[in-house]
Amino acid sequence: MSVFRRSVLAAALALATVALPAAAAPARPAAAALPTAAVALGDSFISGEGAGAYAPVVDVNGVAQGFPGWSAANANAYFCHRSPNASLFQASLPGISARFNLACSGGQPYDIANASSTRAKGRQVAAQLDQLRSVARTHDIDLVLVGLGSNNSSFTFGSVAEKCANRFIADAWTGWWEFWAYLGGPVEQKPCTDADLGTAAQFTAATAETTTALRQLLATLDEIDADGQHRVVFQDYTNPLPFELDQSYWTEDSRDDTRDKFRALGAERYAAGCPIHRASLAPGHRFSQGLGTLVSSVRGTLAAEFPQDDLVYLNVQRAFDGARLCESTGSPGNALATPIRLMDGPTGTFVTSLSGYDKLDIQRIANACGTYFQTCQESWHPSAAGHKVLGRCLAGAAATGARTVSCVRAPDGTVSVS
Repeated sequence: MSVFRRSVLAAALALATVALPAAAAPARPAAAALPTAAVALGDSFISGEGAGAYAPVVDVNGVAQGFPGWSAANANAYFCHRSPNASLFQASLPGISARFNLACSGGQPYDIANASSTRAKGRQVAAQLDQLRSVARTHDIDLVLVGLGSNNSSFTFGSVAEKCANRFIADAWTGWWEFWAYLGGPVEQKPCTDADLGTAAQFTAATAETTTALRQLLATLDEIDADGQHRVVFQDYTNPLPFELDQSYWTEDSRDDTRDKFRALGAERYAAGCPIHRASLAPGHRFSQGLGTLVSSVRGTLAAEFPQDDLVYLNVQRAFDGARLCESTGSPGNALATPIRLMDGPTGTFVTSLSGYDKLDIQRIANACGTYFQTCQESWHPSAAGHKVLGRCLAGAAATGARTVSCVRAPDGTVSVS
């Protein structure tokens, strides 16, 4: 039951008890109430990707998978990367007894009602609704945090990030006349455009796909929740990169990113966590805003279909204002998102500097991410500090009377939800 509704009900019951006539027959003992729970569902921005200290994850066969080694199959359940530092565990949620993280890095709408293991590149975990049903057997679900939309049949956050970062790195280290081939073939060296990230048709398809999945979620919650009272928070996404890089990252060795070959600048931005063309930043933010529109639209559609359900849209697109990668000098140490970081093979050691590497070195390092995606999947996700901020956003969304709220970080670092 909602914490707020439970308080109102408790007061009403107290008044009713006082008004009972002395001769009234004693009521039947009520069944013991289940402990309350908050549950997280969805993808990497909810599971805690980037926040570290990842917990073992039970796979589709019921076996808890701990860290299997960097060269293990990326489909291993562990790489769902469920972190105890995720926003669900950082939020102040009065009245909540237990918290369950059922989200999975790379999660798609398909994975809500179907085992992720049954689709291409899915992880070996059961359907998130099946995991939710298990929670409902022992707990009264009062709050559900769901983040869905950045990964779908049309596009995924990982592929978008990889595409734009690879273009920058290829442009920085090679000339247009030189042969450049990752495992998938030659890499474009131009900045990303809106069409490279997500077309209008793709967003339309992704919205429909996400709506279908979350409709199944709400229907299931209405069936399995102990008292039928729960708040569902639909969170969107925050961009790890700024609208413009700090000027200190514009040029290096008298070269900027509009000319061919700029290795010193490429190494500088990689070290700072933002290997990206400046011209790619605006399309990236329009893509993030498009994801926000997607999530808001899904919430609006389902609110009309489930008028009795308590559904809140949480906009976190400004939650990292002033603390994005390369938004100021000192990045990535002062940012709330993880930098792009690669390994030279599944070594367990991240390459923090590309200075001195030639184009063949860069090709080899980049290919490792394609072959062993787990070695780079934390890149451009909220860090543990970022999830702490998102936890404050969630706490505000859990307590608000509004149905659409925005979480904004002020220049002094304070975070407000309104």
